[in-house]
Parts: sequence; C-alpha cells; structure tokens
Amino acid sequence: MFENEKLYLKKVEESDIDLYHSWRNNIDVMKTTSPFLDIYTLEDTKNFFKNVILNSQNSHGYIIVDKSREISIGIISLVNIDFKNRNCEMIIDIGNKDYWGGGYGKSSTSLILSYAFNELNMHKVYLKVFSFNDKAINLYKKLGFKEEGRNREAIYRNGLYQDIINMGLLENEYKEMN
Repeated sequence: MFENEKLYLKKVEESDIDLYHSWRNNIDVMKTTSPFLDIYTLEDTKNFFKNVILNSQNSHGYIIVDKSREISIGIISLVNIDFKNRNCEMIIDIGNKDYWGGGYGKSSTSLILSYAFNELNMHKVYLKVFSFNDKAINLYKKLGFKEEGRNREAIYRNGLYQDIINMGLLENEYKEMN
C-alpha cells in the first residue's frame, strides 16, 4: 500500500467496478480526462475494467482513498507498461467532485510516480492532457513533466476543437526533483 499524510492507494479489485462505473458515466468527471463522452452500460464498464485495469500484465491500477474519511475518491493507473523499454502511461480521474481542488491529484500522482521510478524501475512516465485543462497542465509541470508534443485539434470540447498535449517525465528529471 502506498500512502502519505492525505491519502493511500489501494489495488483495484472487482468490488470497485460499481464505483468506477458511476465515475465513468459522470460527464463532469470525464470531460477533462476521457476522449469519449458516452454513457456506458455496467457490462461495458466491467469488460473495460477487467481487461484494461484488473487482468492486464501491462497495467497497475489503484483506487485513491481519503485517509481521514476512508472514502474512495478516484483512480490512478499506470497503463501500457513496457518493461523492456522501461516506460508507461499514467492516467488519473478524481471521480468524487467534492475532492476537486484539494491537492488529491498532486498527492496521488506523487505516490504513483515514486512507485513507477523507484519500484518498477521505469525510465519514463508519460501522459496525455487536454489543452483546456489548465489546472492539470500546471500540476504536471510542477511535478516535472515536460511537453513533448501535441495532437492538434484532436478533440471536440466546449464547442471548439482542442489539442491533446503529450507530456513526459524522465527518471533523471524525477530524481533531481525528489
């Protein structure tokens, strides 16, 4: 279990599917993180959860839990783990909107980065963020991520075509900051 003063990360389990399903079907939650805004059936979510998060050799998923209240508030995962080339993608959703802006994204990202670089021996962690998500972009920059490129006008949100920004953090950059 990974933890700090604010939260801990617990390995995802099948019992988390219903909670994840409620977050996945909340447009407010998904509009800043998911390229696909849709309403999913519980069966769709079960298949996604089991195939992508639970039973994949190439992903490690964790539920973010508020320590003080023992409430599950989001999910953070390392996916597309490539052990040969030592890189992976990080994804995060704070599903409980009551916890937005409270530092839980930063705290959980710091924990998962420590795990990626210090335990899994990754050389690079990368992510994708939408160009209109200024809070997330600023957070990732504070944590050392660098912009590596853009998929221009790749997503339609808020009545406009928006860029998807590709960001990465290298092992040496992480270690210099920590």
